[in-house]
Amino acid sequence: MMLIPPSAPRHPIATIRHGESFTDDFAWLRDKENPDTIAYLESENAYTEAVMAPTRELQEHLYREMLGRIKETDLSVPVQRGGYWYYTRTEEGKQYAIHCRRADGAAEDREEVLIDVNLLAQGKPFMALGDFAVSDDTRLLAYSTDDTGFRQYTLVIKDLSVGALLDFRRERVTSVAWTVDGLDLFYTVEDDTTKRSYQLWRHTLGGTGDRLVFEEADEAFSVHVSRTRSRGWLVLQCGSHTTSECRVLPAASGGGEWRLLLPRVADIEYDIEHHPAAGDRFIIRINDTGRNFRLVFAPAADVRRERLVEMVAHRPNVMLEGIDCFAKHLIVSEREGGVPQLSVSRIDGHRSYRIAFPEPAYEAYLHVNPEWDVTTIRIGYQSLVTPASVYDYDLDTTERTLLKQQEVVGGYDPSRFISERHEARAGDGTAIPVSLVRRRDVPADGTAPCLLTGYGAYGYPYPVTFSSNRLSLLERGMVVAIAHVRGGGELGKYWHDAGRMAHKLNTFTDFIASAELLIDHGLVARGRLAIEGGSAGGLLMGAVTNLRPDLFRAVVSQVPFVDVLNTMLDATLPLTVAEYEEWGNPQVEEQFRWLRAYCPYTNLRGGRYPAMLVRTSLNDSQVMYWEPAKYVAKLRLLTTDQHPLLLLTNMGAGHGGASGRYDRLREIAGDYAFVLAAVGVEGTLD
Repeated sequence: MMLIPPSAPRHPIATIRHGESFTDDFAWLRDKENPDTIAYLESENAYTEAVMAPTRELQEHLYREMLGRIKETDLSVPVQRGGYWYYTRTEEGKQYAIHCRRADGAAEDREEVLIDVNLLAQGKPFMALGDFAVSDDTRLLAYSTDDTGFRQYTLVIKDLSVGALLDFRRERVTSVAWTVDGLDLFYTVEDDTTKRSYQLWRHTLGGTGDRLVFEEADEAFSVHVSRTRSRGWLVLQCGSHTTSECRVLPAASGGGEWRLLLPRVADIEYDIEHHPAAGDRFIIRINDTGRNFRLVFAPAADVRRERLVEMVAHRPNVMLEGIDCFAKHLIVSEREGGVPQLSVSRIDGHRSYRIAFPEPAYEAYLHVNPEWDVTTIRIGYQSLVTPASVYDYDLDTTERTLLKQQEVVGGYDPSRFISERHEARAGDGTAIPVSLVRRRDVPADGTAPCLLTGYGAYGYPYPVTFSSNRLSLLERGMVVAIAHVRGGGELGKYWHDAGRMAHKLNTFTDFIASAELLIDHGLVARGRLAIEGGSAGGLLMGAVTNLRPDLFRAVVSQVPFVDVLNTMLDATLPLTVAEYEEWGNPQVEEQFRWLRAYCPYTNLRGGRYPAMLVRTSLNDSQVMYWEPAKYVAKLRLLTTDQHPLLLLTNMGAGHGGASGRYDRLREIAGDYAFVLAAVGVEGTLD
């Protein structure tokens, strides 16, 4: 029996923008309270379930297969802070982590459970833990939770000495920081409508009311409060996508006025760390002499541009991504040639070196390191073939000790797989890095199926990380590849700039060039190439599918930002005013033309399209559910083939999909089953 897909009613709304006429037949889907909206989403879910019915056995097999590789009852590497060891653990059959601590030197059975997220999640379809901040005296825990997926967090304070919550509850909290004496808690909150983090508040324990400390008026800027590792200062970061400034307050107590360090200057970003030795200074990462940042310092008591002393000069080929201060050492996180590096120097300047890593493509990063006066730090390392690993690293001797590597239950032999780095060539001659992993015995003869993914926005490098779930594709002979397209941060700020605003089309043509490289070099088969991306990566999926629908066999689009033009014209939405610096402001005609050229929803045309699985969540606050819903509804009218076109809405989650680890695993199993069936590896959608 042939299944009949849902058909959304058409209620056309006509508008004229910069002299061009547009008609939107499905704008009515924005009304979440309209029963017809929910009915349509549920009908699409039912249709997706029916179309995917032939893969149910495969989905269950994939789920059991992936679950079987996970150590369900497990323990994180404990982290020392303030006389306690903090860690999380998971238990078989439970969806969420349990957050615990144990006093230094105490027996292992003397565990103190701080938060059992499973208990918080009882009776709720979604649960996410946000902030988690223990006071310096270790007595109080401030933490926040979101139980809808809308990323709207509620802050509470728990008295750990008695295990009870205080009479304190604040909504829409985005960040928190304690003072040294533990009497004051600073927290930031978001705007009710736009979700922009814009106010800093001070709560005094036992006080009569909270005090508004700071409000950011510029709608392009958000605020975030934190504490330096030295524990000496509270820092309020105010930033847009291109500009920032910092205010500081001594952390000893909550009194006094916050001091502005370097006033904001358009297109200059900076952030700070504090070091009390060598004259008490702030160490500053700033991009005032070049886009990739340099490192400077200034006296903590007198931070002015004319007093900045350069420590590390700007380098056009090295992105300075972050700084971490310890009592005797400074760690600089860098990226060169698309590969992360950790550079170590002594504060006294006597020694400087980079930590060596064994593979040509990997992720290396500082792990959780709350303590200040240490010479051994935690670092994390993984690659496409090496599971996530945590090391103790001695900064003086350079000796590293493996503390834990992600266990792949049932055994995993990394030598059976190979990780490669290739270069595609864009139309303008730019070399585009492409990371790839495959089983070593899969031939490069143009027959292998492939899943190619990408992102390319906000200057975020696409991580080259390990996934035990991915083994379900690799073991079936699939190649998995990542296109490190412009708009991301793999090659620094210049790489980001070359794929945003007026240059956004580069992101899409880079991805197409990457796909053609894989095919032309025989690494994958033409006609067996599936692609996947989420959020801004979902925009990428929509744009490249419009440009080259013939190139791809299947598309998995997660919470895709596909209605770019309409969203960026609505200043009340979270992804609008602050995003003008990434995408452009369509109220300005020139910038409207940029967006008009690639907006997936606007540029849908009649013709053949690949098989598509489009996922969204009803409570998504970053990319509203109606964007993918409208996109699928419109595409149903225009596609001229019989390839599956599926919309699947999680009715109780947000941007990241299901929050429970087992529920999330089932979502991945569904995606994999769709891909495997679509490229002819296993299963069928007929």
